[in-house]
Amino acid sequence: MRRRVDHVWTVTAQYHGFGSEADALARMELHLREGEPAEPIPPATARRPALYELNGREASDIFKTLLMPSRDPAAWMLNQLYLALPKPDKNWAGDCQTVNFHTRLWEALLLASFREQGLLVTQPHGSPDFQIKNRLGDEGWVEAVTANPSVPYNHFNALPSKPPQVPEELFFGPAARRFAKTLRNKLARRYDRLPHVVGKPFALAIADFQAPASMIWSREGLIGYLYGQVAKVAEVDGRHKAVRVSATHLLGAPAFRAGLFANEQHAELSAVIFSNACSIAKLNRVAISGGGAREGLRCMRIGKFFDRNLGALKGIPFCLDVTSAEYRDLWPQGYEPWSAELEVFHNPHARHPLPFELAPEATHWFDQAGEMTCAAFYRRSILWSQTMTLKDSDRVPWLEDLLRRNDVER
Repeated sequence: MRRRVDHVWTVTAQYHGFGSEADALARMELHLREGEPAEPIPPATARRPALYELNGREASDIFKTLLMPSRDPAAWMLNQLYLALPKPDKNWAGDCQTVNFHTRLWEALLLASFREQGLLVTQPHGSPDFQIKNRLGDEGWVEAVTANPSVPYNHFNALPSKPPQVPEELFFGPAARRFAKTLRNKLARRYDRLPHVVGKPFALAIADFQAPASMIWSREGLIGYLYGQVAKVAEVDGRHKAVRVSATHLLGAPAFRAGLFANEQHAELSAVIFSNACSIAKLNRVAISGGGAREGLRCMRIGKFFDRNLGALKGIPFCLDVTSAEYRDLWPQGYEPWSAELEVFHNPHARHPLPFELAPEATHWFDQAGEMTCAAFYRRSILWSQTMTLKDSDRVPWLEDLLRRNDVER
C-alpha cells in the first residue's frame, strides 16, 4: 500500500499463496517505491478533504484544542483514523471541525477498535455506518450514534456534571431516559429492513455526551434501560451485599418502559455496543502508551478497575502514569488498546444474535440461564477514569500522594 496524493492509503499490489514469509518479503521488496510521488486518485473517486483545512468554517472550541501541544498525539491519531475510513460521509471533515465533533470521533474510535480486533471493516452503503466481517465468515452491521444533550453546551472546559446520588435515579433516571430517546429514534429508522441488512446481525453503537463528563457515570443508566434491572449495594442481615433492583418504567416523563431487551419486541436489534472512553484523552493515551509521548509532559490516568472477584461490590482504585511499565503491562500488547473499554450488551431475544467473534476483544454481557453474565478478553476492565496532562515540572501534591498510595476516592 502507498499514500495517494490526498494521503489516503491505496493498494498498489496484491498477491497471496506464498510458501513462506521470506517469499512474501522478497516479493514486497520489488514493490517498494521510496521517494517516488504519491499515488494518483483513482478515476470517479472524490479527493478526501484535509481534516486541517477549514475552508471558511469556524471550528468548534473542542476541535481547536487539537492545536494544543499536549494534544499533538491525539490530533495525529484522529487524522490517521479519518484517512483510514473506507468511505466516510462527504461531510465528515466539516462535521468533525464544527458541531458534530463527537459523532465523528465515535466513528473513528469504532473503526480503530474493529480493525484492531482483526475485522474487515467496510462502508459499502450510506447506512448503517459499518459492515464488519471476520475470517470465520461472520458478518454484521453497526450504526454509530451519540446520546446528546437536549440543550447544547460547549464541551470545551465545561464543568463536570454530578451523578445522581440516589441509586434508582442513577439506574433509571435522566441518563437512562436520554439513552432511551436516542436508541428508539435510531430503531424507528428500521435499518434491519434494508436489503443489505436483512437476515444479518445488526447493532447500535452508542457513546454518551448528554452532559459534561457524563460518560464517567452514565453506564449504569444504559444497563438499566436495556435490561430493566441492575445491581446495587444494600445492607442485608448486617452485611453489605449486591441486590437486584428491577423496574418496569424509567423515572420521570416521558414514561419510557425499562427493559429494551426484556422481551422479543425489539428482536431486530442484536446488541448495543458502548464505550465510556470516546474522548480526545483516549486518542492521546493510545498514542502515548505506544511510545508517542511528547517530551516534557506527563499523562496520568485516575479511575477504578472492575473487580472480578466473587462478591466484590466496589471497583479497584488506580492512579497510573500512562508511560509507565505498570500501565503498559495491563494489556498484552504492551500499550493501551482501542478496545480496552469496549462493551457489548447482547439482546437475549435477538432474531440474529451478534457473534462474540465479531468483537473478540470486547467485554460481553449476555444472559445465561436467566443471569447476567460477563465475559472479558482483557484481564483489566476500567469502570471509569479521568485523564490529566501535566508538565514534568508541575508539582501537584494531591496527585503525588495518589501515586504513592495508588489509591483514589471517586
